[in-house]
Amino acid sequence: MPTVVPSPVLSEVVLDIQKLDLVRDGKLLLDEVSMTVRAGEHWALLGPNGAGKSTLLSVLGAYTHPTRGTAEILGHRLGRVNVQDLRMRIGHVNPRHPLQSARTVLEVVLTGVTGTIELVPRWTPTDGQRSRAAELIELMGLTDRAAARWPELSQGERGRALIARALMPEPDLLLLDEPATGLDLVARERLLSRLDALRRRHPALTSVLVTHHLEELPATTTHALLLRRGAVLTAGPAPATLTTGLISACFDHPITITRANGRWSAASTPEPPLQD
Repeated sequence: MPTVVPSPVLSEVVLDIQKLDLVRDGKLLLDEVSMTVRAGEHWALLGPNGAGKSTLLSVLGAYTHPTRGTAEILGHRLGRVNVQDLRMRIGHVNPRHPLQSARTVLEVVLTGVTGTIELVPRWTPTDGQRSRAAELIELMGLTDRAAARWPELSQGERGRALIARALMPEPDLLLLDEPATGLDLVARERLLSRLDALRRRHPALTSVLVTHHLEELPATTTHALLLRRGAVLTAGPAPATLTTGLISACFDHPITITRANGRWSAASTPEPPLQD
């Protein structure tokens, strides 16, 4: 097993991205992106399709290296650290999890220990690892589905199982790539309530969530970064960032933003009636 570097203390910098460019096939995908994220903060990355959100998340997860600029993740600069060691401290939740076999929820969560898609042959989890898996399954509201197999699960149940899987190695950073994709209203609300509960129970955990729907943001979101055409439009505390003016500019369309009970919603601003 690789050696895991020490965990950060609360309030220190977890992500320090400075003037980051990413070029692929001659196309500038990220343009001088900068962001600083501290322990215990919960960031949202928002922007229209093609803005670069998932691309930036791939850099934050130590899967993609920048073309220019610097990316320091958990105190280690990409290009100067063993990324396999670093990724052990990052929980990355991808709703397109490429599992092919009919594993149970418990088995899927336990693969978070080994960092593999399938269970490792002849590997046996410890009692402590099984106990932690059960605790995380309970936290995600899946105790009664622990023995259910992957093909039997709804999209929402799969998403919550993958979050539990990502939390198995007790990561310092949790990355969520559009976790509410494909969920109906009830499944989305269950997911968001579980994310809020997770954040309250683990105050030192830091997270970054990608979405292009404000309704998919948990109430515990603390900060937001708006991406437009690969560049940062603005970034900072969520209440000052998720505003009617800034969201309208980001999506290049008049949008009215409201907030109630800690949750945001967006609606197209009505156009004035045509005059005869």
